[in-house]
Amino acid sequence: MRKTDALHHKYPLETWRISENSFDNSNNFLSETLFALGNGYIGLRGCQEESYKGPSGTSLNGSYLNGFYESEAIQYPENAYGLARTNQFMLNVPDAKCIQLWVEDEEFDLQQGSLEVYQRHLDFRTGLLTRTLVWLSPKGKKIRVDSKRMVCFDNKHLFVISYEVTPLNFSGQIRIVSAIDGAVKNITAGDDPRVGSAVSGPTLAQLGLFQSEDFSALLHTTHNSKLCLVTAMLNHLQVDGAISSSCNQQAERLEQHFNITAQQGGLIRLDKFCSYHSSRDFAEADLPAQSQQVLTQARQTGFAALAKTQEMYLADFWAQADVQISGDEALQQGIHFNMFHLLQSAGRDGKTNIAAKGLTGEGYEGHYFWDTEIYIFPFFLYNKPEIAKKLLEYRYQYLPQARKRARQMSHASGALYPWRTIAGEECSAYFPAGTAQYHINADIAYSIKLYMEATGDIDFLLQQGAEIVLETARLWMGLGNYAHMAGRKDKSFCINEVTGPDEYTAQVNNNYYTNAMAQMHLRFAANIVQQLREQHGQDFARIAAAIELTEVEVAEWQLAADSMFLPYDSERQIHEQDDSFLSKKPWDFKNTPKENYPLLLNYHPLVIYRHQVCKQADVVLALLLLSEQFDIADKRRDFDFYETVTTHDSSLSTCIFSIIAAEVGYAEKAYDYFMQTARLDIDNTHANTHYGVHTAAMAGTWLGIAYGFAGMRVKNGMPSFAPVLPQQWQDYQFHVHFQGQLLQVQVKPETVEYRLLKGTSLVLQHRSQLLTLTSEQARICVALHDKELDHA
Repeated sequence: MRKTDALHHKYPLETWRISENSFDNSNNFLSETLFALGNGYIGLRGCQEESYKGPSGTSLNGSYLNGFYESEAIQYPENAYGLARTNQFMLNVPDAKCIQLWVEDEEFDLQQGSLEVYQRHLDFRTGLLTRTLVWLSPKGKKIRVDSKRMVCFDNKHLFVISYEVTPLNFSGQIRIVSAIDGAVKNITAGDDPRVGSAVSGPTLAQLGLFQSEDFSALLHTTHNSKLCLVTAMLNHLQVDGAISSSCNQQAERLEQHFNITAQQGGLIRLDKFCSYHSSRDFAEADLPAQSQQVLTQARQTGFAALAKTQEMYLADFWAQADVQISGDEALQQGIHFNMFHLLQSAGRDGKTNIAAKGLTGEGYEGHYFWDTEIYIFPFFLYNKPEIAKKLLEYRYQYLPQARKRARQMSHASGALYPWRTIAGEECSAYFPAGTAQYHINADIAYSIKLYMEATGDIDFLLQQGAEIVLETARLWMGLGNYAHMAGRKDKSFCINEVTGPDEYTAQVNNNYYTNAMAQMHLRFAANIVQQLREQHGQDFARIAAAIELTEVEVAEWQLAADSMFLPYDSERQIHEQDDSFLSKKPWDFKNTPKENYPLLLNYHPLVIYRHQVCKQADVVLALLLLSEQFDIADKRRDFDFYETVTTHDSSLSTCIFSIIAAEVGYAEKAYDYFMQTARLDIDNTHANTHYGVHTAAMAGTWLGIAYGFAGMRVKNGMPSFAPVLPQQWQDYQFHVHFQGQLLQVQVKPETVEYRLLKGTSLVLQHRSQLLTLTSEQARICVALHDKELDHA
């Protein structure tokens, strides 16, 4: 319902990087998020190496490790059976990037003296955060500082800083202090769960420290989760001139001091190699040795070689995943920014996932949600499928906890995945918008279905995927029941007291999205049983025996799927969000002040629940995921109705509305919704990006191009496209990995070109036309409306 204000670009429009050409305290908090670096394990906010001494509330110095968490008991003033008992939250870990610089007796401080030059760039092709500045001290000493920072993609434990200082108008004493600061804490969320956690104060207890001539390390443990962490650094100074070095220890801080007799114009360079190793990956006793080994090897390799490896990794990623748009520089920058941050944020070790804020902030406590499977997973599946597989392996690792949660929720069999978690246990203390979202099971099954269609990875299905799908399918039989519903001759399978994707409508009966996805899930599970029984009998027997699967169960799944109740209003000819949605009082949008959005921060949940209002796409999301079940007229009517009652208070919403708008022919709306998604973070349109990026919306940008404007779906086991070209663009192109082949799709004003970049053969559908690409005929160009033009 709300319109986004006209976008104002704070940062220069550049295709392959984001830059700032001046330092501004008022913009610092946001820049720390946007200039963050990560590798799926380590996440470093884009803070200055030197300590920030600006106004309170303009900085959050955060260093995060994916999957490294503390836990604590959830306190309920009023208790009830089955409530989530333990919260897990991502920690702000010791800061190893600290560098202090002294010019004679003056400490370098961005708040003092004057900056004659200041430039900072985050380059999406090199993965380097670079900064160049010229600072004039209050006493007139002028220095140039050049720094480079990278978090290494090919070694999840390592990040490196190159720090160069040049005295410009004097010779004299320069002191550089390289440090690890363990006196860190998490931000307190207050009344907004999107900001941080409810914990305050120290969360790590020091177990010990190690310090030698050039190696320093702090060893910590968490109080409750009992995870151990070693934070380490190794320094390497290069300078012509006299130097002295010393070590210093404080309670939670290790320092190495370098005192240099510097010559005017002479270069001083410190290469700082840092690492994080935790007991989630190694035995506690081995952590210091692992750290020293990684850092010693990194120093031997050197910053330049590490940077080259980083650039090669990204060159390979962009060669297989790049999206190019001609005619909109702001959008091109936004897409590259989003894709780069997604690559930085996703766990790729099978033990971690991707948090709502990635590794850029503490919002939602670093929890993993359904965002992964429905929004982010497709991006990786079609662009870097090896990461997609690791995200599924994460779900398998925590299948035992999902089984346990199902028993807690009074289900005799099956598995129930948590709504929000880090290590597998349910962490949502507000069950109406947490545990009640049973659709999480179907969302995970849906991602496995997509994965199998796109990869044909039968080994994954046999070893992990089938067990997940079958165990989670079981839950629907314990959750639903058969009942007589109006307009139905036979009893229908109904699912009551659930919450769908729309969190402004909680604990309802027969949420359309939930029921439709459960139907898909049950049929997929039954199909897997049939496929494995016929084609992999020995493996099927093993799986069935392990989970005690019976033929009766499988028959019940099929019957429930066939009898599923899907609410539909015949008068309006729309799919009803749930049994009661259309009978509720419509929200008074006209008289709701702009400052009262998002509604969740300004109205009691019961006030919202009793109204006809949506936070985000619900039925509209089903139109996308289960696309073949609806015709265009259905989709248009549903879109028209739900657009009028949706606030888009969730960042997950506008990308889905854009996709369906494009499909039903609403070109202007499709583009408007898409642009609200594409630069949501870089333009801070939700006014909260300073607390972390919105990873689902970032992935939604790619979905908007591939699923929206290019009309991509998977039909009958093959990719299908129905492209349109927004009038604002000259052309666009993107890539799709499918069945081991790499396809490039380029949409121009009159034609569409499909090109097979890797592989031997791929069959695809362009509107109603089947096309076959081979290594001999790797390019086919067709008109936007079915007529074939040429082959090459």
